[in-house]
Amino acid sequence: MSAEIFGKQTTIELRKKHIGPSCKILFSNDPVKIVQAKGQFMYDETGQRYLDCINNVAHVGHCHPEVVRAGQQQMEQLNTNSRFLHDKLVLYAQRLQATLPEKLSVCYFVNSGSEANDLALRLARQYRGHRDIITLENAYHGHVSSLIDISPYKFHQLSDAEQNPFVHVAPSPDVYRGKYRADHPDPATAYAHEVKDIIERVDRKGGKIAAFIAESLQSCGGQVIPPVGYFQQVAAHVHKAGGVFIADEVQVGFGRVGTHFWAFQLQGEDFVPDIVTMGKPIGNGHPMSCVVTTKEVAEAFMSSGMQYFNTFGGNPVSCAIGLAVLDVISKEDLQGNALRVGKYLTSRLEKQKEKHPLIGDIRGCGLFVGVELVKDRVKLIPATAEAQEVIYRLKKQLVLLSADGPHRNVLKLKPPMCFTTEDVDLVVDKIDQILTELEDALGLKFQNTENESSKRKMVDEIGLKCRSDLVNTKGNNQAVLGQKTKRVKT
Repeated sequence: MSAEIFGKQTTIELRKKHIGPSCKILFSNDPVKIVQAKGQFMYDETGQRYLDCINNVAHVGHCHPEVVRAGQQQMEQLNTNSRFLHDKLVLYAQRLQATLPEKLSVCYFVNSGSEANDLALRLARQYRGHRDIITLENAYHGHVSSLIDISPYKFHQLSDAEQNPFVHVAPSPDVYRGKYRADHPDPATAYAHEVKDIIERVDRKGGKIAAFIAESLQSCGGQVIPPVGYFQQVAAHVHKAGGVFIADEVQVGFGRVGTHFWAFQLQGEDFVPDIVTMGKPIGNGHPMSCVVTTKEVAEAFMSSGMQYFNTFGGNPVSCAIGLAVLDVISKEDLQGNALRVGKYLTSRLEKQKEKHPLIGDIRGCGLFVGVELVKDRVKLIPATAEAQEVIYRLKKQLVLLSADGPHRNVLKLKPPMCFTTEDVDLVVDKIDQILTELEDALGLKFQNTENESSKRKMVDEIGLKCRSDLVNTKGNNQAVLGQKTKRVKT
């Protein structure tokens, strides 16, 4: 295709020569060279079309014409830093804030999810002068040094590295594989007590908690959905200790969960974080991100006497693109689409679970879904090799999917929000075929060892299946994201 500059082999050789060797590439044995993309599809140098099931950055679809046009038009007119007044900055802040609970009213614009989370830590530590941070097992919050320290997903790979003494790791609130599971009478409280225990240990040693940070739904950790009520109880413990709650929405925000615009809202209307970080989908591939917090936290940050300035954060082009993304989410009812298509996806995958012994668990909400593969449903032996085989076979069949989690055995579906039911049928049918072949080769036969009462309890009490009667998403989108910034109860 015309966008190709070098032949594929030349591109590979130049990458090896000039790009850092730790910068890994997908499907390294036979990488895909992408030269064009549109909607939920990506195209290689031969014109072959791939269905993209993993790209939560191209949130409203690859190269969406309205988003592209907004950036082009603004770049032709003005691009400068935020020390000059420009309306796009305050307009975007106003529109973004209208999607959030009222107390989250102060924005800091930056350039990536990593930068947003790094700034969130600075805000939290300045708030009361505390230093200690509580994070979750298998969490990932970014690539800069401060965030590697609070990302067990990364630092556990370093066998000789010492954990930062100011960082404390709480159990992941995983009701499938974690310490407290679906058959526990109250997993939310049990997991929250683990955080309380950490706070008490830190206090006995003379430390002070600055923040608890968590992805609203753990992504790299294996598509983990916290039990409802967990965040509320953790926040109460953290606030009592003088700390703040940071909700990382970098992977899961902007309507992906379907029922709500922000994933932390799945916990209920009575939960509001003190700081929310955003990235990836906010600019549909354009490098922008944001930290939103309360006036109280923002004023404490200002009291340090140090000015905060970011050269590119909140520039007119970024804000124009961000506004266009909000417009497209509203006009195309992409939050509603995530709810409808996500519900269909989960339904189809649940039927596959009844058919395939390799599928241990289906979990998720909207267009954020995980399929955990296991060799034994009782012992929960991770089917890591099988998961890798699935994604490589799918790639050969022109479907791009990834596997993650601590055992790399969770198939992750987080596609662009324009994903359709036809796309669901395509990918699920292929997964069905591949799992059938793998199970035949392995001699695996279906044995129904699932505790159905526990499964039902998990669905009913934890509320992981997004019901269409929870919210009128289309109306909510139009009211929240439209040109008017009238507040809507979320």
